[in-house]
Parts: sequence; C-alpha cells; structure tokens
Amino acid sequence: MAEYEYEYDQEYMGQEDEWEREGLLDPAWERQQRKTFTAWCNSHLRKAGTQIEEIAEDFRNGLKLMLLLEVISGERLPKPDRGKLRFHQIANVNKALDFIASKGVKLVSIGAEEIVDGNTKMTLGMIWTIILRFAIQDISVEESSSKEGLLLWCQRKTAPYKNVNVQNFHTSWKDGLAFCALIHRHRPELIPNYHELRKDDPIGNLNLAFEIAEKYLDIPKMLDAEDIVNTARPDEKAIMTYVSCYYHAFSGLQKAETAANRICKVLRVNQENERLMEEYERLASDLLEWIRKTIPWLENRTRDNTLPGTQHKLEEFRDYRRKHKPPKLEDKSKLEIIFNTLQTKLRLSNRPAYMPSEGKMVADIANAWKKLEFAEKGFEEWLLAELRRLERLDHLARKFKHKSDIHEEWTEGKEVMLQDTDFKNCNLYELKALRKKHEAFESDLAAHQDRVEQIAAIAQELNDLEYWDVVTINARCQRICDQWDRLGALTQKRRNALDEAEKILERVDQYHLEFAKRAAPFNNWMDGAKEDLVDMFIVHTMDEIQGLIDAHEAFKMTLPEADKEFNAIMMCITEVQRIVQQLDLKGVTINPYTNITGEELKQKWQDVNNLVPQRDSVLQQEMVRQQNHERLRRQFAQKANSVGPWIEKQAEAIATIGMQMQGTLEDALLKLKNMEAQIMAYKPNMDELETYNQAIQESLVFENKHTQYTMETLRVGWEQLLTSIARTINEVENQILTREAKGIPEEKLQEFRASFSHFDKDGSGRLEPNEFKSCLISIGYNIQDGDKGDAEFAHILGVVDPNGSGYVTFQAFLDFMTRETTDSDTAEQVMQSFKILAGDKPYITQEELRRELPPDQAEYCIARMTHYTGPDGIPGALDYISFATALYGESDL
Repeated sequence: MAEYEYEYDQEYMGQEDEWEREGLLDPAWERQQRKTFTAWCNSHLRKAGTQIEEIAEDFRNGLKLMLLLEVISGERLPKPDRGKLRFHQIANVNKALDFIASKGVKLVSIGAEEIVDGNTKMTLGMIWTIILRFAIQDISVEESSSKEGLLLWCQRKTAPYKNVNVQNFHTSWKDGLAFCALIHRHRPELIPNYHELRKDDPIGNLNLAFEIAEKYLDIPKMLDAEDIVNTARPDEKAIMTYVSCYYHAFSGLQKAETAANRICKVLRVNQENERLMEEYERLASDLLEWIRKTIPWLENRTRDNTLPGTQHKLEEFRDYRRKHKPPKLEDKSKLEIIFNTLQTKLRLSNRPAYMPSEGKMVADIANAWKKLEFAEKGFEEWLLAELRRLERLDHLARKFKHKSDIHEEWTEGKEVMLQDTDFKNCNLYELKALRKKHEAFESDLAAHQDRVEQIAAIAQELNDLEYWDVVTINARCQRICDQWDRLGALTQKRRNALDEAEKILERVDQYHLEFAKRAAPFNNWMDGAKEDLVDMFIVHTMDEIQGLIDAHEAFKMTLPEADKEFNAIMMCITEVQRIVQQLDLKGVTINPYTNITGEELKQKWQDVNNLVPQRDSVLQQEMVRQQNHERLRRQFAQKANSVGPWIEKQAEAIATIGMQMQGTLEDALLKLKNMEAQIMAYKPNMDELETYNQAIQESLVFENKHTQYTMETLRVGWEQLLTSIARTINEVENQILTREAKGIPEEKLQEFRASFSHFDKDGSGRLEPNEFKSCLISIGYNIQDGDKGDAEFAHILGVVDPNGSGYVTFQAFLDFMTRETTDSDTAEQVMQSFKILAGDKPYITQEELRRELPPDQAEYCIARMTHYTGPDGIPGALDYISFATALYGESDL
C-alpha cells in the first residue's frame, strides 16, 4: 500500500490525525463533507458528461477519479485499465494517486486499497487533498495564500458590510449574510434588497445565497442551510470548498472586467479617430465641392460688352474675396490641422496611418486650392482687361461718330454737285472757272481721303475689339465708303467732261484762282486743326498727357506762319474787290473756282484761335487728374512697401521658431500664439491696402512703378502667413503630445531638432529622402551601400512617410526616433481580452458583448464584427479575432 504525506496545510493534517485516532468522523461533518465534496466533484465531472451519486462507491474503480483529475488539471493521465477485477481497480486508483503526487502533494495513510474498498474517511480525505491542491492552493491575496489567502479575500470583500464579520470558515457563515455579502459586492443587481436581510433569518439568507449562486453564478448547491444552522460548528472543509467556488467565479468576473476595460479603451480611441476621419471627410467634401462650383464662375468669360455690367462683375469679385473666400481658407487650415492631429493619434495608438478617400488627400485639396487661386487670378486679370477694352471701345465709338459726322457734313450735296451739267450752258471763262473749281474740288477730295481711311480704321478696330453695336458701325462705315467710291467715280466723270470742253472755253481769273488754290489747303488745314483741337483722348500716365501738352505747344508755335498765310489769302479777296470797285465789273465778284468764301475762312480762323485756349484748359484738367492718379500710386506703394517686408519677416520668424526653437516646446508654442495674435492685429493694414487698391482700380490706374508689390502678391503672402502660423502651432502641439505620450526629455527633443535642422538646408521644415538618409547615418544608423542598404532605407522611408508624400516632416522624424518607447495596445492583447469575455471560445455572442461592455461600445462592436464561420460556431456567433486584427492592420476603420 502506498502511503503519502500532504505538506500544504498542517492544520488539516492535524484533523486527519484525529480521524486516524478516533477511526471515524463527526457524523454532522461527514454528512456535510459528503454532500459538499460530491457537488464539487460533479461541478467538474459534468464538463465531461458524467457525475457521481455516492462518493465512496463511485470512485472505487478509479475511472471517474482519473477523469475528475483530467478535467480539473487540463492534463491527460495514463490510459486506465478496463478490467473489472480488484487489481485493475487498484491500478487505476494508483495512477490517480501518482498524478496527485506528481503535483507536489504527499498523502499520509491514504492508499489505493482503502479507496477501492470504499473507505469513506480515506475517500473524503483524498478529495479534500485534491480540493486543496487544485482549488485553494493557488489563491493568493496580499502575499497570503491557500486558507489564509481565501480568508483574507473574504474579509476584504465583506469589509463594507457592518453586519458581516468573517473570522473563520465555520461559525462566521452560519447566519448566511457573509454569502449574501460576497454576491452583493460583486453582483449587486442579484440581491438589490440586501439591506433588508436580517441576521435572525439564517435559513432564508443561506437558501437565498445558494439559489442565486446556482442560478446566476453556475455554482452548484453544495451545502444545506439546515445542516449549517443546526450544527454548532459547521465543517470548515465544506465551507472552504464552497467559498473557493465563489472566489473562482468572481475572479473570473474581475478578469472579464479588466478585459472589458481594455476593449473600452481601445474602442474609445478608435471612435475618436473615426470621428476625426468623418469630420475630415466632411470638411474635405464641402471644400472641394465649393471649389468645384466656384472655379466655373471664375472661369466664365461671358461678356455683356457694357462698362457698368463689367464694373458690377468686378464688385461681385471683390465681395467674393472679402466675404466668401476667407471662411473657406479657415476650413482648409482646419483640414490640415485635423489631418496632422489624426495621424499623430494613430501613430501613438499603434494604428496604421489614415488614408483619406480618393481625391481628398491634403495634396489633392492643395492642388484644388491652387487651381482656384489660378482661376481667381485669371478672372481678375480678365476683368481689368475687359474694363480697358470697354473703355477703349467707348472712346473709339465716340471718335468714329465724331469723324463720321464731320465727313458726312462735308460730303452733303457733293454727289448732286458732281452730277450738275451747268458747264454746258457757260462760256469759256465760266468753263475755265468750272474746270478750276473742279480741280480745287479734286484737291479737297484728296485731302479728305485720309479722313475716310481713319474712319475705316476705327471701324475695323471696333470690329476687332468686338464692340457691342458693331452692326450699326459697319453699316455707317459701309455707307461712307460706298459714297466715297461714288464721289471718286463722279469726280473723274466730270473732269473728263470739262477737259472735253476746255478746247473751246478758256479764261482765268488769276486772283480767284490764286485764292482757290491757297484757300482750299488752308481751309483743310483749319478743318484738321479744329478737329485736332476738339479731338478726344485717353491717357494713363503723366508722361502721356505731357506728350499731348508738348504737341499742343508745338501746334501753337505754327500759328504765326498760319496767320501770315491767312492774311495772304484774304489779300486775294481784297484785290478782287478793289478791281471790281475800280472797274465797276459785274458777275466777277463770285469766285468761279471755289465755294470757299472769305467769310467762311475768317470764321474758321476765328474758331481755331478760340479753340486753342479751350484745348489748353482740357489738357491742364487731365494733367490734374493724372497727378491725382500718381498720388494714389504713391499712397498704395508707401503702404505696400511697408506691409510686404513685414509679412516676409513674420514668415521667416515662424520658420525659425518651427525648426530652431530655443527653450521648451511650451515656450515655442507661447511665442507662436503671441505671433498669431500680432498677425491678426495687423489685419487692418491689409484692409487699408484693399481700400487703396479699390480706389486705384475705380480710377482705372493699372501700372505702378513705385513698388514691386501688387495687391495679388500681398494677398497670397497674407494667406500663406495665416496658413503657416496655424500649421506651425499644430506641429508644436503635436510634438508636445508626442513628448507627453512617450516621455521624451526636453534635451532629447533639442538633440533631434538640431540633427533635423542641420540637414534641412532650405529651412522648409521638410527633409528630402537623400537628406533624411544622411541624417540617419549621422546619428548612428548603419545603412549599407548597394541593393540591401537601399531596400532597408526604403522600408524605413515607408514607415516614416506612409502616405508617399516624398518628404519627411519633423513630426514624422520624431515619431520614428521614439517609436519603441510607447506603451500601446496590440492586436494580440485585444484578442486575448475578447477571449476572456468569450470564456475561451473562438467566437463571442451579442449577449456577452452587451453584458460586459457599455451599451454604445457593445453596439459599436456588434455593428462591425463579421459572423463567425468556424465549425464550432452557433447562430449569431461573431468573429472577434478578425475585428481585433482590423483595428491594427489595413482596414476600413
């Protein structure tokens, strides 16, 4: 017979010695142990689909004893003997006892023969040894183990309950309140009226605890309330066995709670990241949609060909610049901040980098914004060019009308005159007079050829510039040209007729002829002078108006010679009148060679002399207007030459703080916040420039030689400054977030920043791949030459730049240098947490998720988990393994 000793609990070995001496157990204790140990064994054997009825009988053949040890240990025992003879049974029991001994247990006075013979005392002792080894030994609370640990656990859990005082495992449990307190402490919803329980109702309290434990905690009823109440000192082994079931049940709940907390933490992070992703997607969609709708408006070149309509479009464009675009610029900056913050949070929580939807990357938004600004610039340039064109068209239309009116006034009656046959009824002298008169007309006609060409040239320019009423212009120009062709043909026809009659008639009046010859060009000169003196002009600079003034002064210098010519021509008339008076001639006072009279010449000459001072006044007024334009140019230039360098200086200062910051990150953030406030306080200067620019545009001033800055370049610089300060603040905040999350010392941050800045040659805050590689080598990374080194660096670059932007920011560089210092959850940890909640099953149910997790996060998991497809699944089973893997890998999340 094999004999064993059990070293774990000397107190209970003392009780076994008492059994040995007396040869029997206290009947009440034996009854309690039989029931308790039988129920405890059945709670495990039912997992194998069997149970025992009589503890001393059912373990005699050793088969169920071996099966019990396999279930509670999770290990395989040697193959049992299947024979029914006594030695087969002893062999099976010895295999079980050998297995118990292999676990460090020494039994005394317990042999296989006693168990096979159905010795109740020895059988109960053996089962108690198994309970101590597999149910109580591993209990550890505050460095106390086994019985002391279990007792300390009961005391800690029932400490808040004033009517419970656990000091042992017998009398402290008789009133049942200790059992109820343990249940209420861990599952208060199971005994919501605990405060109503009374110490004087022990049977009611015990039965309540036993029934709830069996129904809700899967702990079988191992004790009888009446036995405990009616026994002066209940059996400690029975009580300890039953209480140990409470410990294991509630320790499993604690593990489930810990697992649930871990999952909640992971899900909260994921939900916040999804919220940021959804906000990014929404803002990106709204901004891109606004850009998509705005660009066609900016690219629309539909003309109404009116100056007021174009000026109205310019005002709408200014309203777009002042009211509609600034909020969208803020949305663009907010998008960049959300994107950077989201990427930082994903890196810190060991998540894959966020890839926005196709077409909504930060680079896509930046490209769309560039297209918007390009269209905006083109639209403004087109509007200003359209204003110039319409102003030019208006000027040409009025000039065309003026010259056409003069020409049509001159040609009025000329066709009738050329068709007259008066030469058939005149004498020689009259014929010669008619001939000379016709020659004078031909001279006059040739002189007017230039005016007709000017009218045609103006009409052509109006056509080229797409004048709105070009049909009327073309019709009038065509009438003038057709009439001019007819005049040319009629003139040649009349000249031929006069030449034919010249052989017959000849007489000439020298004075009339002299008058006609000299009066015609002088008359044309005066017509041209009058036309020039009232000619309309358009200028844009003081040099242009000064040129007109100089030309006018040169014209005035020719007036003395013209005055001499006028007196000479008028002398011819005077001589004719003198001869007529002297000789008393009739019919010779009328000059047969010209229709120009002395009074007409005198009136035109007087008109020319009167128009000269009027022209002086008009030119001086225009000079004053151009001087005012010059004042506007200088006013704008003075302000622009101040604002432009200030913007450039602030941009340089932001870049310097971002990459060469002195002191802590908080100091740099404070500086950037102060600079942001200064920039916003500086905005009235931009508004003042906008006012100056509006005044310049309304005055149709287009060039400014006093400054290199235009309103467009200043606007772009201002917008870039606002974007730069917001981006830099966000980068510093993310660096603070990284430092706090990873516990990086400030000195280490400065060291990383110094290394990064050394290779950031252009101060852009970004490293090209070759610069990043040199930086890694300089701080000790051994990157080999050749294909192997290139593959290694490509892997590193894929980690630092997951979006493939082609550059490395300081934040990405910092994350890479500190990537191994973060204590973050892993997919394996989350899977293990779900496994605990699922009770070691490879799947989990909706009921288990709703029981263990808060409602919103339970529903979150249910909505995203796929159905479990394994062969051991049940209807409604969910696959938590693929869900946990998706949280940390390539995923729609």
